[in-house]
Amino acid sequence: MPLWQHLEDSAAVAGLLWDRWLPARVRRLIGATLPGGEADGRRLAVWLAGVHDVGKATPAFACQVEQLAARMRAAGLEMRSQQAMGSDRSMAPHGLAGQVLLGEWLEEHHGWAPKQTGQITVVVGGHHGVPPEHGQIAALDNRGHLLRTPGGSRALWRQVQVELLDACAEEFGVRDRLHHWLAVKLPQPVQVLLTALVIVSDWIASNPDLFPYYPQDVPRSGAERAAAAWRGLDLPAAWGAVEPLEDAQELITSRFGLPPGAKVRPVQEAAVELARSMDEPGLMVIEAPMGEGKTEAALAVAEVFAARSGAGGVFFALPTMATGHAMFPRLLEWLRRLPGQEGMQHSVLLAHSKAALNEDFVDLMRGGHAVSAVDVDASQAPVWRPSDSGRDASADLVAHAWLRGRKKAMLSSFVAGTVDQLLFAGLKSKHLALRHLAVAGKVVVIDEAHAYDAYMGVYLDRVLSWLGAYRVPVVILSATLPAGRRRELVEAYAGAGGHAAGHSEFGAVAQAGAYPLLTAVAPGGLPVMRRPAASGRGAPVRLERLHDGMEVLAGRLAKELESGGCALVVRNTVKRVLETARVLRAQFGDESVTVAHSCFIDVDRAANDAALLRRFGPPGKATDRPVGPHIVVASQVAEQSLDVDFDLLVTDLCPVDLLLQRMGRLHRHQRGAGQADRPLGLREARCLVTGVDRDGDVPVPVRGSVAVYGSYALLRSAAAVLPHLDAARERPIRLPEDISPLVQSAYGDGPAGPDGWAEALSKAAAQHQKHRADQADRAATFRLGKVGRAGRPLFGWVAAGAGDADDTRAGRAQVRDSRESLEVVVVQRRADGVLTTVPWLAADRRGRRLGGLELPQDQVPGLLAARAAASAGLRLPSPFSYAEVMDRAIAELEELYVPAWQVKDSHWLAGQLILALDEDCQTRLAGFSLRYSQTDGLEVTRA
Repeated sequence: MPLWQHLEDSAAVAGLLWDRWLPARVRRLIGATLPGGEADGRRLAVWLAGVHDVGKATPAFACQVEQLAARMRAAGLEMRSQQAMGSDRSMAPHGLAGQVLLGEWLEEHHGWAPKQTGQITVVVGGHHGVPPEHGQIAALDNRGHLLRTPGGSRALWRQVQVELLDACAEEFGVRDRLHHWLAVKLPQPVQVLLTALVIVSDWIASNPDLFPYYPQDVPRSGAERAAAAWRGLDLPAAWGAVEPLEDAQELITSRFGLPPGAKVRPVQEAAVELARSMDEPGLMVIEAPMGEGKTEAALAVAEVFAARSGAGGVFFALPTMATGHAMFPRLLEWLRRLPGQEGMQHSVLLAHSKAALNEDFVDLMRGGHAVSAVDVDASQAPVWRPSDSGRDASADLVAHAWLRGRKKAMLSSFVAGTVDQLLFAGLKSKHLALRHLAVAGKVVVIDEAHAYDAYMGVYLDRVLSWLGAYRVPVVILSATLPAGRRRELVEAYAGAGGHAAGHSEFGAVAQAGAYPLLTAVAPGGLPVMRRPAASGRGAPVRLERLHDGMEVLAGRLAKELESGGCALVVRNTVKRVLETARVLRAQFGDESVTVAHSCFIDVDRAANDAALLRRFGPPGKATDRPVGPHIVVASQVAEQSLDVDFDLLVTDLCPVDLLLQRMGRLHRHQRGAGQADRPLGLREARCLVTGVDRDGDVPVPVRGSVAVYGSYALLRSAAAVLPHLDAARERPIRLPEDISPLVQSAYGDGPAGPDGWAEALSKAAAQHQKHRADQADRAATFRLGKVGRAGRPLFGWVAAGAGDADDTRAGRAQVRDSRESLEVVVVQRRADGVLTTVPWLAADRRGRRLGGLELPQDQVPGLLAARAAASAGLRLPSPFSYAEVMDRAIAELEELYVPAWQVKDSHWLAGQLILALDEDCQTRLAGFSLRYSQTDGLEVTRA
């Protein structure tokens, strides 16, 4: 295909994307920096897409295909052969070459100063995902022969390049605008967005399914060619939100199907009113108790913010894959209830590595036409091996066929996914501009903000600062947010550095003790707060000490549940979960004890969550609540997003915000007047706190808890709840009134606990501060820099970055303070050596058998069997995250490497580590014995 044709195609795509796909928010942001507003913004975007590959008109690029190079030599454009040029060619990648040529043209033909051109030309230089660095630019400046062959043809090379750039300026309508742009200083966020738009335009124009190579099957003009491609792409338009006119009661009732007579909560009403009162959509932090409808409030605010800001979608960021799965159907239901959606299509994404196993998400893919995805910058890696940490964790499908793959998927209009996908926007990595474009046109909702540690907080704060620069509306939700952290989030978004950070309004944010609390700030503005009333749905919870010990626990539960009832026991480690379950089964029987933790295969964990909701969910929805005594022994999976309700809670000591989350599962719903439908002895909400050795003067948490949370957080938590333990009857924890005081006490800097605890707390605090400083230092290694001054080019924007950032075991470890984790697909190996899916898988929605399906090793398994196998994904526990153990495990997993599964058509199993269990569901790996069961999940012991 001629170079000019690809440039014309790319420019046409950029124009179509601007007119029919780009959210109004993004168009306004780009246009606001130019004298001609959005019209100039469109011209600039189209022109940059039209010149992005001008660097291909150089000897360094043209020499690659000898047959074509010979034709150019015949026309007078001399060049050495590719072999003769040698390694010097690497100094002139065509993006950088185009940047230099465009800069020269602007200086020599349009009077631009050298310091002005970089803000424009960097878009061309960075269109393959990484803006050039200063050293690369200097190196090419010293190798002019790569741009134009010295000697007699040098002038002809220059003439061709200038003619091409002149023609583009004329064709794409900027020739008469360039002098008007001389005084423009493009903000760095605008440079990023223009770069991303050019990348997307280039990728679409490079798709031969949409833009056929020459000769064309049917002669078409450029406009006809682009129109046909756009029809074939059928890319859904951005959401055009209309500001709702209803009051908060009507709005939330209509969007979420509240039953007749139901009243919205005060927090929800106040959030909608605050969103409407803001001069400009910005950041809103909603702090309210568990069960107060924060999710509904966030989506109602998002609708208001989107209409007022021109945002074209919503990204709902959640702490875990499990919470993402739970949120996705709620997001879909909200979308279906939005007004003005008749006949409209919107792209929707569940953004995490297990998304393609979600039935609601897969249903969205059915019936769509197929357009091949193209990523012209995808690395041409050799066939995947288990030792490759950079492979996607599993198949990645999105609701629009072209928006397939880790780099484009977040460009969908509506996204629910893990917070990692948002934090990647703060990680220096290739094609970072695409992640910024993905969030710049949306309203971003960040759920359970208290769940992110200091390491993740470093990335979150930097992302918030960029979101503020893009003027992206953000809603942050938390039940338990320390006041100091609240201020950090607000300042990061507002861009409040230096003098502004000391403004009294920001100080008030850090001092506010009201609860519930709403805090709002516009980009560059000062915060305002609202203090709505609580709904009054809470209840007092009496805290009691329980000595640690399995037999002690079993005896106490036998006494508490002698008249029936349902108890939740939350342990801080999977090991303690399984040890506890064994003891309790001996006391109560297997049928009376259920286990829930993270070390189940994906399909079993989803089934476990569904079973918990069916048995312990809200009255009227739970259809199978046990009559006799029943105990659920769970890890931290019980803390988040499960609407389950128990009569009694036993919990290991944990940080106080998590303790309060666990209490949210206790007497969560009213069961009869005065809880009369609960057993007589369990009508008062009680929480028994264990997992602590209290024989000495200072409580000593069990080793597993210290390994997970650290001594300091546990001791501060113990100090915060001590008055409620010492006077359990007189001082129960009142929910929600005591939530904020407890959190601020545990996370504040003031003294805590009795005088006798001072030495232990001081020692733990020193370790904690050292750990936090280490977290911040390590997080800063690949963290994106601050927003630079307007007009400063993005040169070196992602220098010394992390390469590709994606949802792999290595990618997630970059934005979470965790080692890489191994994820495997669990299959079974029969005695005859044949591999099958695990035998207990339930039939699918259409009644087809999934368990025990054979998986041939000489070819790609059938679609049904492959997807069934992939549904048995499992993340191995922490012992396998240590480098030596991981290396040994990978080496052993190499033994079950199946080359036939590593092909393009093997969407479900390519790139997967395969763990084969024997017919007793056991195996050995890296010096450990592994045993799996449907009831207990994975149990790991040293061999």
